[in-house]
Amino acid sequence: MSLSSVASNSEVILDSGQDVYQTISRAAVVSLTLAVLGLSSFMAVPLIVLPIAGLVFGLVGLSAIRRYPQELLGRPIAILGACLSGVTLLAGSLYHSYVYATEVPEGYTRVSFFSLAADKNQPDQPTAAAVSCHGQQIFIKGYVHPSSMASAMEQKFIIVPDLGTCCFGGQPPLTHMIEVHLTGDQYAYRNLRKKSLAGKFSVNPQLKPVNGLTGVYYELQADLIK
Repeated sequence: MSLSSVASNSEVILDSGQDVYQTISRAAVVSLTLAVLGLSSFMAVPLIVLPIAGLVFGLVGLSAIRRYPQELLGRPIAILGACLSGVTLLAGSLYHSYVYATEVPEGYTRVSFFSLAADKNQPDQPTAAAVSCHGQQIFIKGYVHPSSMASAMEQKFIIVPDLGTCCFGGQPPLTHMIEVHLTGDQYAYRNLRKKSLAGKFSVNPQLKPVNGLTGVYYELQADLIK
């Protein structure tokens, strides 16, 4: 759907001696809808796209209403949508920036799944970055692979880097999996929420068999899960 088509209207008839046809800017309505949905952007960084889109549609709606004041309605809706989207975008960005800056516990190093995953044109084996992290205390985020938990809560499971693998299961690439062992009385729950984990990372020189999956090279003895 193009912005120009979204800026067209739903028809309203005003009785003022003769029929006057006016329309409500669809861009204004879409802006407010996205602004409300954009409040969910505090839950996950990718959802920041919602208030960004809400702000764009709000500005498009206001521009169209200024150009065609006799034909278009919805200026308050467009203003509300644009303002709410702008505030959410700013607040959400600051919130996620703060979380990123403070979430790594002292004594741990942030590691990304991207540095552990082998390139598509390379053998699916531990990367140099992964080997350099062997025996180190790391902090990493991931999603629980559905087939790795026999019950709703477990101390041992597999994490993967993205929701696609998490939701649909299947066999991920070998370097896209980490077998996690939680210490103490900590448990992970089966859900789609991204997990933050901190612990000692190790690389197996040989593929370690795992029930339901081909196996893993990477393991994490996790002291912390959030």
